Formats: sequence, C-alpha cells, structure tokens
Amino acid sequence: MTIKLIAIGKTDNTSLQHLISDYEKRLGHYIKFELEIIPDIKNVKNLSEVQQKEKEGELILKKLNNTDVLVLLDENGKQYDSVSFSNYLQKKMNSGIKQLVLTIGGPYGFSDTVYAKAQGKISLSKMTFSHQMVRLFIVEQLYRAFTILKNEPYHHR
Repeated sequence: MTIKLIAIGKTDNTSLQHLISDYEKRLGHYIKFELEIIPDIKNVKNLSEVQQKEKEGELILKKLNNTDVLVLLDENGKQYDSVSFSNYLQKKMNSGIKQLVLTIGGPYGFSDTVYAKAQGKISLSKMTFSHQMVRLFIVEQLYRAFTILKNEPYHHR
C-alpha cells in the first residue's frame, strides 16, 4: 500500500519543512509515502469561501485514481490515540487497497464534492492547527504508527 498526503499550499517555514522531510525519510523504511502539494489558488480575494473550496476540491479530486481510498483530515472526523491509529492503518493495509490518500484541505476546509467522495474523516485534535503544522503532525503520527506495528521503541506505552 502507498500512503499519499495531499495538502493545499506550500510550507513557508523552512524549520517545519526540515522536520516534515525527516519524518518522510523515516516513513520510507516502512511504506511507500508521497507528499503532494497543490499550489495555493491565485486571486482568492475575488472568490467566496465556497468558490475557493470548490476550486481546491477540483484540484484535489484530479489527483485521485479510481481505486484510491480518500480520507480527509477534518476537525469533525474520528479521533484516534496513536495505538488505535496504528490499528486503523493495519486494517487498511490488510484490506488490500493500493493507495490511501490523506488530505489536508485549504483554510476553509473541503467542498461538498470532496466530502461526498471521501471514505472517511480523521481529526487530529479538537484544537485548530495551522495547515503547515498539520502536515508535520500527520507525518509524525504515520511514522509513530509504523513503529508501533513493528514493536519498535519510539512509542512508549
């Protein structure tokens, strides 16, 4: 299985980018992982929130294959602790899916079309985080999940 993380907009903070890259490399020891950045939409000040979500949604959906399982990182999604998240990933791998696509939306979330296509929603917290921080958190949690599945000492129970 491949895990792809799709995010809207580049990470401006080089310190965050270095941390994300570090966890991307670590993840490569366990699974094929791809981070795909969709560039920010231009002239958003001329668009309503709904129009911006629609445009971002179109770009997200263009990145999907027919067999992909789309899971949104969404504040209203299911919350997991790290061990439960590792079990969730194990079930996805056991189900035989080729690619799990985790997606971080733009500043206003996702369009109705993207919600309709999604096969799940995960919330990292009830708190609100910057989109750049969410990238780091999910990549670290993916790495943590695989160390849990391999009984490696990264995660302390």
